[in-house]
Amino acid sequence: CTYVLPAGDFALGLTVGGAGDADVRIAEKLGATRNEIDALGEAVVAALASGPLEPDGLRALLGERVRDFGAEGRKRGLNTTLPVALGMLQAQGEIRRIPTNGRLDQQRYRYALWRPNPLANGPSRAEAFAALAERFFRWIGPATLAAFREFSGLGVKAANDAVAELDLQPLESGDDRLLLADERADWDAFTASDEPRYALVSSLDSLLALRRDLTVLLEPGDAAREAFSERGMRAVGDLRDLANHAIVDRGRLIGLWDYDVETGAIAWTAFVAADAALRDAVARTEAYVRDQLGDARSFSLDSAKSRTPRIAALRAAQPRR
Repeated sequence: CTYVLPAGDFALGLTVGGAGDADVRIAEKLGATRNEIDALGEAVVAALASGPLEPDGLRALLGERVRDFGAEGRKRGLNTTLPVALGMLQAQGEIRRIPTNGRLDQQRYRYALWRPNPLANGPSRAEAFAALAERFFRWIGPATLAAFREFSGLGVKAANDAVAELDLQPLESGDDRLLLADERADWDAFTASDEPRYALVSSLDSLLALRRDLTVLLEPGDAAREAFSERGMRAVGDLRDLANHAIVDRGRLIGLWDYDVETGAIAWTAFVAADAALRDAVARTEAYVRDQLGDARSFSLDSAKSRTPRIAALRAAQPRR
């Protein structure tokens, strides 16, 4: 797992996330030894001493120290020992990735030394899990323990240990959603606005991604509405993740949208009657994406072509009133 954390929390993210263990095991089965991979890692660190490099640049400098696994490696998804060494160095806090052109929505990176190493005085794994749990419930609470396990990738025991020292309280008697005790007063005092507050957000917005349970964001009558998925049209309430971006109003999922690059327009549908404020929110977002972003991807490999069936599904949805 990889977590996006505030500045100062990089060591927490690296300690929790880890990296490279699975690739190391595959590399060893393909004939590489741990000493060989460690030696390659030392060579990578030496090569980066003069500045950041892309993988091709590293391979050129390292030459025969990078083992090619051939056809068998390609079958297993591991062409050479270089990504193994890079993964281990990242997990150790020795190096970090930098987007080649400064964009986070593309998968081209340079590697750079990370000095000082953020893990030199970092937390233990148990401390990192506990810190992540506290941040999770402060980011998105009230939330269930199951949602934290889903987000963190921790097992039942590890998740229970992580929250053991937190002062979590049930939202209500018999409710499995939990709230940090120091946020109880703010929760009890909060009153939602009577006026709509529409927002067109990414499918990866924390409102969605931290929970991965859409039913808590839907009015009961909207759970059966159909949305596009990789397996065809499915009930929104049955999905863990949205293929489309989301339209929300005061914490409620009320619609779906995607950007059509060909027309420079947003395709959208709403579960509620579309008033002037909602149409204005769509128009403002459309202008922002078109004039300032150029596109609004759902993930790094999303493209105008792959988005075609999603957009067609949105336009075929019931008319907005």
